[in-house]
Amino acid sequence: QVHLVESGGGLVQPGGSLRLSCAASGSILSIYAMGWYRQAPGDERELVAIAISGGSTDYADSVKDRFTISRDNAKKTVYLQMNSLKPEDTAVYYCNIVASTTSTGGRDYWGQGTQVTVSS
Repeated sequence: QVHLVESGGGLVQPGGSLRLSCAASGSILSIYAMGWYRQAPGDERELVAIAISGGSTDYADSVKDRFTISRDNAKKTVYLQMNSLKPEDTAVYYCNIVASTTSTGGRDYWGQGTQVTVSS
């Protein structure tokens, strides 16, 4: 069993910053990737940023140069630093990891989601 606990969402004015955190726990053997997705009302869920074991990262074009993903492997935690936030960044943000456990091979696990609202 794997549990993901997210924190850090909230209401922020345009141009402001927020930092999301997602801590993984459970019988995890290996984490292959940690990332963030978001879903706005009426839209499909989309990848925001991903950090792959080995150090590589990738970002949606819409957030490049504004968002930074980082991970602390020892704490099994992934962060998303969001700067210069825009109203169009408003969405529910979901943490995602691809991990293997003591009883399963690599598969996706999702957090419960945290609301980010950018509004004046």
